[in-house]
Amino acid sequence: MMSFFQKLKSKFTKSTDTVTEKFKSGLSKTRSGFSSKINDLIARYRKVDEEFFEELEEIMISADVGVQTVMELVEELKMEAKRRKIQDSAELQDVIVEKLVEIYQGGDETLHELNLQENSLTVILFVGVNGVGKTTTIGKLAHKFKNEGKSVLLAAGDTFRAGAIEQLEVWGERVGVDVIKQTEGSDPAAVMFDAIKAAKARKVDVLLCDTAGRLQNKVNLMKELEKVKRVIEREVPGAPHEVLLVLDATTGQNALIQAKTFKEATQVTGIVLTKLDGTAKGGIVLAIRNELQIPVKFVGLGEKMDDLQEFDVEKYVYGLFSDLMKEDSTN
Repeated sequence: MMSFFQKLKSKFTKSTDTVTEKFKSGLSKTRSGFSSKINDLIARYRKVDEEFFEELEEIMISADVGVQTVMELVEELKMEAKRRKIQDSAELQDVIVEKLVEIYQGGDETLHELNLQENSLTVILFVGVNGVGKTTTIGKLAHKFKNEGKSVLLAAGDTFRAGAIEQLEVWGERVGVDVIKQTEGSDPAAVMFDAIKAAKARKVDVLLCDTAGRLQNKVNLMKELEKVKRVIEREVPGAPHEVLLVLDATTGQNALIQAKTFKEATQVTGIVLTKLDGTAKGGIVLAIRNELQIPVKFVGLGEKMDDLQEFDVEKYVYGLFSDLMKEDSTN
C-alpha cells in the first residue's frame, strides 16, 4: 500500500503544473532551512528517541510553526510512532508530512475557497495593518477576478493613510477597474455606502473594500471596522461575504499576534499571507490555522500580478518537502 508521502511524491514530483512550481519556488527559503534540517536529523538519528523529538521541536519552532502547534504535533508523532511501532527515524518522515496536512485540513479540503455569491453581489472586506501589502493584494485579486470574467469594483475605505486612495487608484488603472472614493479623511462607512450603491447600479459581481490599518490606535480602528461592517450588512444582507485579513509572512510570530487582535475585533473568515516567498519562516501558515482556526485562503509567492495564489495545503507541503521527495526517489 502506497504511503501518504509516496502519494504526494508521485502526484507532484513529475508535475508540470505552473501553480505547483510557484509553491515550490516560493517556499525555497523555508525549505532550505526546514526540510534540509529534518533530513539531516533523520540521517543522524537512525532510531526514534526522546532526543530526536527534542531536535525536531527546535527545527519546527525555528520555521515559525508556533510553539503550541509544535508541542501538539510532536505529542501526536510520539503517539503515532508508538502505535505503529516505528523505530527507524526514516519511517517517521511520512508521518510528519501526514500530520502537517492534518493540522491544516481538519477534514475540510474546501477551506481555502472563497464564499462567492452566484448571480448577486459579493462583498469582500480587507483588513490588516499598514505595510502588509493590503492594497497590492486587492489589486491582484481584482486582476484574478477580471481574468475569470467577473466585473469588479474597488472601494477606497482607507481614508486616513496619506496616499492610500491614490495607491488604490493606480491599481484600479493597472487592472482596468473603477475605484469608488471620497476625499482623504472622510468617513470610511460613507465610502462603503457609495460603493455598494454604485456596485448595485452597475450590477457588479465583486466589490473589494479597502480599510484603514492603524493598529496603534486599536480602539478607534476597531470601532471604525464595526461601523463599516454594519453599513455593509444593512445594504447587502449577509455581507460581507468574506473578511480577509492580510498578513506579512516575513513578520513571523508578529503576524500571529496581529491575527489574534483582528479576530477579537471582527469576524475574520480567511487570511491572505503575503511575501511567503521572502521568508524562511513559512511554517507560520500552520500556526495560524492551528492556533486561530482561520484558514489561509491566498498566499503571495512573488511580485508578479499572478503570483497571488489560492492556498493548497498539499502543494504547500510539497513545497516544504520537495527536496526530501527528490532524494527519496533516488534511493
